[in-house]
Amino acid sequence: MRVEVVTFGCRLNSFESEVIRRAAANLDDTIIVNTCAVTAEAVRQARQSIRRLARERPDAKIVVTGCAAQVEPQTFQNMPEVALIVGNEHKNKPEFWAKQRDVLRTASFGLGTEEKVRVDDIMAARDTALPFIEGMEGRARAIVQVQNGCDHRCTFCIIPFARGNSRSVAMGDVVAQIRRLTENGIREVVLTGVDITSYGAGLPGAPRLGKLVKQILKHVPELERLRLSSIDSVEADADLLDALGTEPRLMPHLHLSLQHGDDIILKRMKRRHTHADAVAFTDQVRRLRPDIVFGADIIAGFPTETGAMFSRSLDLVEECGLTHLHVFPYSARPDTPAARMPQVAVPVAKERAALLRARGQAQLARHLERQVGARRRVLMERNHIGRTEQFTPVRIASAPGAMLDVTIASHDGRQLIAA
Repeated sequence: MRVEVVTFGCRLNSFESEVIRRAAANLDDTIIVNTCAVTAEAVRQARQSIRRLARERPDAKIVVTGCAAQVEPQTFQNMPEVALIVGNEHKNKPEFWAKQRDVLRTASFGLGTEEKVRVDDIMAARDTALPFIEGMEGRARAIVQVQNGCDHRCTFCIIPFARGNSRSVAMGDVVAQIRRLTENGIREVVLTGVDITSYGAGLPGAPRLGKLVKQILKHVPELERLRLSSIDSVEADADLLDALGTEPRLMPHLHLSLQHGDDIILKRMKRRHTHADAVAFTDQVRRLRPDIVFGADIIAGFPTETGAMFSRSLDLVEECGLTHLHVFPYSARPDTPAARMPQVAVPVAKERAALLRARGQAQLARHLERQVGARRRVLMERNHIGRTEQFTPVRIASAPGAMLDVTIASHDGRQLIAA
């Protein structure tokens, strides 16, 4: 066995896992676990996976990297299954992994807990170079990193301390990467980062995300589909809105970082928008692009949340017409301000999360019902599943990578079924 990468978390992690797979190709019999730190549950799942991998592959060396490794290396230090802990600043660099080959051979005899750790101060990171990839293993679309880090300090979020301050990839590098991917047969690209709507700060001329989108579509005419990962609606610029309204290759699907529907909770989260701002944004974009659908991240059970405050999040799902929800029961992260606020009981947070998911499922069912009888263009993925322009899954028997025009015959409450 050569190197294997196990990925947890976001699209940015998925992109970086592809980079790691290539950068660490010189390692033998090694499993690299690329972790997530957004919730305590994500860290627990990583630890559980490490123990399972150690049982199933006793001869493999296990390396832990990613956001959980960066912010809480001590969590993995005392795990006997772990040979090495690698911070986010190192994980994408071939020269770093080249130096670890002999270290990992030594690790099979047991490194001390302190010797395991290769984690530096992420706040000192300044690197904006884009690691080039040729494609995404086993995938019909490719993810391209355009930004990393975050300058905001939401009170619940540990990610800035895992990723560092915001820094952006030069537009020319992004365009070159996407051109290379299309030459290799990729038909759809997703732009990703930690806070992509902050794109451009620190670059010459401070270009915004909308300008980057327009440059990609102009200079890579072969690209059939361009998507955006999660955006902060309050940072959406005029060029981005114009592109949504005028560029058919920019897909009509936005995932919004909304987090809550109550203005007091939003202020305690240190968010920069209000409930009314979120509704106004979705209304504005629908006028520009009537076929657009919205997803959103929403936290249930944030500290100090009352039942009335929670109901405003339920209202937000309806008022914004949110179709694809990512719902998280609040998870206290160490050293964040929210962890020191009066906490909502865990069973209450879980119950509210279930109510939000049910509301989201009802919205999704209505969206699916409206698609029956429509013609949709579908990009095929794996296991006979493709995606419409609105990112809605469609079940149809076809090969991965095919682009099909299909008629929607029905749905099963979770995905569309093609005729």
